[in-house]
Amino acid sequence: MSDSSRRARTLRRFAVPTVVAASAVMLASCAGGDADASDAAGEQELTVLLISSHEGASDLLAERYEAETGVRINPVIVPYDEIGNTLALDQQSGANTIDVAAPWYVSIGDLADSGSIQDLTDWIASDPAADEDDFIPSIYDPYTLVEDRRYGLPFDGDTHVLFYNTEILQRNGFDAPPATWDEYVEQSRVITENEGADGVYGNVIFGQKSPLILGASFANRLAGFGGEFVDDAGAPVINSPEAVAAAQSLADALESAYPTPTETAFGEGNSAWYAGNAAFIENWTDLGVGSQINPDSTVADGWGVTLLPVGGENTQARASLVAGFTWVIAAHTDKTELARDFIQWAASSEINEELLVADPQTGIDPNRISSLESEAYGQAYPDLQRVNRATLDGALAWPTGKNATQAAEVLTDELAKLVAGEVTAQEALDAAQAEWKELLG
Repeated sequence: MSDSSRRARTLRRFAVPTVVAASAVMLASCAGGDADASDAAGEQELTVLLISSHEGASDLLAERYEAETGVRINPVIVPYDEIGNTLALDQQSGANTIDVAAPWYVSIGDLADSGSIQDLTDWIASDPAADEDDFIPSIYDPYTLVEDRRYGLPFDGDTHVLFYNTEILQRNGFDAPPATWDEYVEQSRVITENEGADGVYGNVIFGQKSPLILGASFANRLAGFGGEFVDDAGAPVINSPEAVAAAQSLADALESAYPTPTETAFGEGNSAWYAGNAAFIENWTDLGVGSQINPDSTVADGWGVTLLPVGGENTQARASLVAGFTWVIAAHTDKTELARDFIQWAASSEINEELLVADPQTGIDPNRISSLESEAYGQAYPDLQRVNRATLDGALAWPTGKNATQAAEVLTDELAKLVAGEVTAQEALDAAQAEWKELLG
C-alpha cells in the first residue's frame, strides 16, 4: 500500500489528552522543518520517539548509529505515559514526523488497531538477521505480538525484582530478605517501627496513579500470588481470589511505606532508595546499576537483589513484565527501509549488551538470551544477571490487544481508590473486572 493510500484512509480515533495533542502538533511543525532542511542537504536522518528514562540510551544509540552508518538520529523525548498518544496523534493527524518509536508494550494492540504502526510480521520472518530465537521467550511475544501478527522488536526487557538494603536488614535482626509477601509486610513493619522516626522506612511503594507505577506495584504481587490478568482464552480474571489477595497485600504494605505513597513515582522512590532511607524497593534490574554507579547513591556495595516474593498457595517465584518497551515503525514514514535497519540494529545482542553495562547507566535491561548471558554483563553485575534469568520462563504479562491501554487505566483507577482507603480490595477488583469484561471481552 502506498504512503498516499495509507494517509487517505480513515483511522479510528485514539484517545489523546488535549495537552499532549497540542504539544505533538508543535513538535510536528518543528520536526517537519528539520526534515525538510535535511532532505535539501541530501542527508539521511530518522526521527525517533522515546521516553524520558531512555534519554541516556538514546544518546548512545544516536552517536553509535551515526558513526556506523552516517545516518543522523533525531531523538524526541516525552514522558513515559505520553508516548503512545504522541505517536498515534502524529500519524492520525497527517503530520507524520515520527519514523520510529519505542512505546510501552501494552499499547501495541491499540497502536496497531488505530493504524499508527506497521505490521512487521513478514519482514521479521524473512530476515535471518532479526535472530528471533535469541529474544528472551517470556518477553518476545508479549512485547510484539497482536493476534498472531508481529509489530515490533523488543528494546528494553523490563521486569521487576526486589532490592534490599543489607545494612538496614542487619540492624533490625533480619538475616535474609523476605521470601513471601507476608514476610515482606512484617519485616517492613518492624523496620518502620524501629527507624521511621529517623527517616528510614521498611519499603517504598510506587503508589502514584499510573499503570506503570501503581499498576506495577499490584502486578508484582499478582505474579507472586500466582494470579493472572486474563485466562488462557483471553477473558479477564482480575477479581480472582489470587488477585484480591495481591491487592490486599499491597494495601497492607502501605502502613510501613515511605511517606505519601500515593505521590511516590520512580523519581521519589529511587531517590529514597539511593539515600539509604528504605529497606525494600521493587524495581527494574537496572536499579542495581544505578545503586553502584549513580553519583547520588549511598548504597553501593550495601544492597542485594532477589526475586519477587510469593504469596498464598503459590511457591514458585515469578517475574512481572511491568514496563517493557518495543521498537515499532510508524505507519506513514517514508523511510521504512532505513527504519527497519535501525530497529534491527538497536534490538541486536551487541547493542543490548553495550547498553546493559554502559556508564552512565542507560536504564536498559536484557532483551536477548545472548546479551543476558554475556561475559561482560555477568562480570559487571552477576547478581542482576542471576535474577534476570528468571524472565526466561513464566513471567506475568499485561494484556496487549485492543483496548488494553484503557483497561490498564481502569484497573489503576480502582487501585487508587483502594490505596486511598475508599474501597476494599474485593470492591476495587470487582469494579475493574466488570469494566474489563466490556473492554476485553
